[in-house]
Amino acid sequence: MIVLSLNPKVFEYPFNTLDKIITPNEQFYVRSHFPDPEIDIHSWRLSVEGCVSSPLQLSYDELLQMPARTVVSTLECAGNNRLFLIPPVEGVQWGLGGASTAEWTGVPLVAVLERAGIQPNAVDIILEGADSGEVELEPKPVGPIQYARSLPRAKALDPDVLLCYRMNGEELSVPHGYPLRAIVPGWYAMASVKWLKRITVSERRFGGYFQTTDYAFWQSHNALPTRVPISKMLVKAEISRPQLHETVPTNTEYHISGAAWVGESTIAKVEISTDNGETWAEAQLTGTPVRNAWQFFECLWRTPASPGVHTLLARATDENGNSQPMQHDPDHGPYMINHCLPITVEVV
Repeated sequence: MIVLSLNPKVFEYPFNTLDKIITPNEQFYVRSHFPDPEIDIHSWRLSVEGCVSSPLQLSYDELLQMPARTVVSTLECAGNNRLFLIPPVEGVQWGLGGASTAEWTGVPLVAVLERAGIQPNAVDIILEGADSGEVELEPKPVGPIQYARSLPRAKALDPDVLLCYRMNGEELSVPHGYPLRAIVPGWYAMASVKWLKRITVSERRFGGYFQTTDYAFWQSHNALPTRVPISKMLVKAEISRPQLHETVPTNTEYHISGAAWVGESTIAKVEISTDNGETWAEAQLTGTPVRNAWQFFECLWRTPASPGVHTLLARATDENGNSQPMQHDPDHGPYMINHCLPITVEVV
């Protein structure tokens, strides 16, 4: 793992080691906003309250007894690839490894909401973690706050949205949210709240710090910029090999490889450029497509006969025809970075 911060824990997956769809638990990237909370599993309860007919207090054992579901899902930090932004911006300087894929097992959120009796006037479902601390960047609230995000009712009722207690067949580790975390397939991972302790069903839109001030972007409508919470992952391809600044030999066949993903859709094609976008060739997609999980690609490159520096790019297109742009959208600020990422290599 590439350690970006120890307190709170921020560990990056070494993307150049990518060789299997499922990321091993010990290599799965970690993004925490505050120190890991200390939780006593015997006294821990998941509270479900708000616009429900029967508020709940569920123990860990009670959740384990409910019907479970397993999904494969890629999680990506909304700030992944921030290292590629010019000029540099504040925040964790993620390279390529702020994304990983796992098999998640847990109880569908909809099953818990139905058990509590979600009311017709419910608008947002607020997921609150046990982690808390003070925010450093202005503007900020005074004093410590809990990490919390909300889902609109329609997304919360998706049967693939899970309250998870197992990751790749193993009990969740503390850095990954033990005893319980949300998994929201297709959305950036800030929505997959860790260390869940409370679910509040609200009759109005949630306006918390991590919903509106942070993890939000500008969107213009009728020339009026509006602050919008980050949600679906944008289409993206990342080259895993060669890695950034790698040296490769002249006049040889090199297998370019990597992964592409998109929220709530599937990848239709990936194109590769070895001349900084002047020309493009379609790569081969490998493996069976899995909705909400990354898709591997590969392409054979005959390296030039003469030494020099070359910039490689990958460009993904999803089944709806959405392709990666060449430049980062400035309205996205330090988030949702899905432009074609330049991988500079030296041919020697």
